[in-house]
Amino acid sequence: MKRFLLPLLASAFALATAATASAQPAAYPTQPIKWIVPYVAGGGTDNLARTLAEAMQPSLGQPLIIDNRPGASTNIGVGVMMQARPDGYTIMQAENAALLFNEHMFARLPYKPASDFTYIGTIGRFPVALVVHPDFPAKNVAEFVRYVKANPDKVSYASPGNGSPHHMAMELFKQKAGLTITHVPYKGAAPAMTDVMGGQVPTMMLDLASGLPIIKSGKVRVLAIALPQRAGALPEVPTFVEAGFPDVNAYAFHGLIGPAGMPPEAVARLNAELHKAMKAPKVVKLFADFGFEALPGTPQDFYRLSRAESERWGNIIKTAGVKLD
Repeated sequence: MKRFLLPLLASAFALATAATASAQPAAYPTQPIKWIVPYVAGGGTDNLARTLAEAMQPSLGQPLIIDNRPGASTNIGVGVMMQARPDGYTIMQAENAALLFNEHMFARLPYKPASDFTYIGTIGRFPVALVVHPDFPAKNVAEFVRYVKANPDKVSYASPGNGSPHHMAMELFKQKAGLTITHVPYKGAAPAMTDVMGGQVPTMMLDLASGLPIIKSGKVRVLAIALPQRAGALPEVPTFVEAGFPDVNAYAFHGLIGPAGMPPEAVARLNAELHKAMKAPKVVKLFADFGFEALPGTPQDFYRLSRAESERWGNIIKTAGVKLD
């Protein structure tokens, strides 16, 4: 009897093991991942997203599909992300607007960054620099401050739009230096840079992702970098700290988020693959070309940094009186 029973038991055990294995969910990811970019194709954020996605795809084993959803100070992209299921298959590249600025600029914002996002991981930051037209009569920050104070209400500055990191960086500098400069918002970095190069507007805060080529070509003159230390891409350019303004610290801050409630295993996998992609030669080169500072870390690090920056910028925005409603 035992001779017949043992094979039957072994067979039953094998069937049960197979059934249990088939009932286990497949390892994430099992389908393409949508990567929302809340800006138009071809810009610095889009280029960064596509390069990172390309580097992450082989190890993930699934395509990362870039979906450009520009507009409304990134709120259109955020809306698309938040309507998606929190299953790890819709993520978004977020920056200052969604993470830090909008909650202080919009009286009625349909989301709360502190609770409505899953924080996946920090990517890093683009330094922002004060640039002027080559004919502008200032060769450094001290001369810039003296000229603007001697010509109140006569100097204007360009930005890619209301509420952009460039706009807020100049407002921060204005507050710390006691300056009066008129804001001229544009629809994107390209037209703003074009008018500064052409002399129609004399100055702007410019991110190095967009502006490094024209800085190096001499089409604009850079006076200072708004970071605590000099930028590797422009080591000869002093910081605002060196110029006597230690609190002028501003940058375009980037990270990956998803809808609230994403599975922890999806968050962990995406965070690990993001860190791995940051070391890929093509990504390292892009970071160097853009003057981009990588900031790898845990989802918790990303959340804490975002909330601290939101508090810092909230005070600056309130003082500047910037509203987007």
